Amino acid sequence: MLTTKIGLFGIGLDAYWPQFKGLKERLEGYVGVVSDRLKRPGVEVVNLGLIDTPEKAMDAGHAFRAADVDLIFLYVTTYALSSTVLPVVRRAKVPVIILNLSPEPAIDYAAFNAMNDRTAMTGEWLAHCAACPVPEIANVFNRSHIPFHQITGMLGDDPQCWREVDDWVDAARVANIMAHNRLGLMGHYYGGMLDIYSDVTQQCAFFGGHVEQIEVDELAALRTQVTAQEIQERVGHFRRTFDVQADCSEAELQRAARTSVALDRLVESHKLGSMAYYYMGTGNAANEDAISSIILGNSLLTARGIPVAGEYEVKNAQAMKIMDSFGGGGSFTEYYAMDFTDDIVLMGHDGPGHIAIAQGKTKVRPLQVYHGKVGSGLSVEMSVKHGPVTLLSVVQTVDGKLELLVAQGESVAGPILQIGNTNSRYRFSIGARQFVNSWNSHGPAHHCAVGVGHIADKIEKLGSLLNMATIRVC
Repeated sequence: MLTTKIGLFGIGLDAYWPQFKGLKERLEGYVGVVSDRLKRPGVEVVNLGLIDTPEKAMDAGHAFRAADVDLIFLYVTTYALSSTVLPVVRRAKVPVIILNLSPEPAIDYAAFNAMNDRTAMTGEWLAHCAACPVPEIANVFNRSHIPFHQITGMLGDDPQCWREVDDWVDAARVANIMAHNRLGLMGHYYGGMLDIYSDVTQQCAFFGGHVEQIEVDELAALRTQVTAQEIQERVGHFRRTFDVQADCSEAELQRAARTSVALDRLVESHKLGSMAYYYMGTGNAANEDAISSIILGNSLLTARGIPVAGEYEVKNAQAMKIMDSFGGGGSFTEYYAMDFTDDIVLMGHDGPGHIAIAQGKTKVRPLQVYHGKVGSGLSVEMSVKHGPVTLLSVVQTVDGKLELLVAQGESVAGPILQIGNTNSRYRFSIGARQFVNSWNSHGPAHHCAVGVGHIADKIEKLGSLLNMATIRVC
């Protein structure tokens, strides 16, 4: 499992410790509470404890850099000099979140003022003084051109605060996945769709990862190695996983099964985490046979965390991987039509669907032609689960950047087009007209990824970590 490393350090001032008995230990306990809250599967917390001198700060920066942390939480426990902060973050060179967390909802004023010892009163005050140095730290970060983010709240019972912390950790985890993802590109662009042509170097520059160029011939060759037993086992898997319609021939199921087994081997061979493909195979029977029987296998891959985008849509393969890594799935989709009577947008696509987020069991239907394009064979028909959904598009801008375009809506029940494709009805808070106009105004490609749940907040944080603008339509 890929591990995401989260750095944590608290700050204090060494001059306080001889003066205020127990203060250092109390603040170290607070840092320990945060460390425990950050721990979760797939995440390693690198906790450097309380940093209270510039010398320790310098060492901490080296330690975080050596540990290869993906994100740093700076817990401001009390007043501390900004010279104990800047060396850490400047050396580590990763995004930083300032945690301005009070140990209690409020100071017990009566108990505090009843203390007879002025020194003890000052120590108690310092234990609640987290907010004090944040402006100083923000000033120094701004003047040092270091971007930062803040979470202000309470150490204890504060769901809003800790939900935001969790979102940042999740965003860092997904950024790490994208940085290590191997994206396979098989075939070529669908001719004439100028919007989907992508700068692959730009994708690597913003997301990281590796792009593996794959020949369709390799998939065709792998198909010849699939045994009759493997084909029958995969057909059985199809029948258990899908709602295979009665008019699907056994020959077509076996053809799709052969390709599905070969796809698994192709993915394993190249250690792929996602893929984009398109190919007609005209004039090459083996290649045409492979590509025209690929949808069921690609749907299975998508459902188990290896999203596959059709029409060689590189940007959307990235969007699908992001959505799936957040746990919401990521199904390939585009506008179909608008329903002004119900104020909804019909969206879907031919080709593989994310069957793990389907409403009910996904149907398998035979098609004589795919979506009006060349090809025939078996296709999947599904709707995305009814309830909250998030749409995501990776947009290539005119000035050579990438940005994330996101919208939240609802997948709603109602009639769909039963044409052997993925198809869903989506309602948006701003209405269908304004959604379409607003979404289009940002110049995305005509494809996007859809996943279940409302996760725009997490996507915005991911954009911040990747230094990419995030535009939220609704």
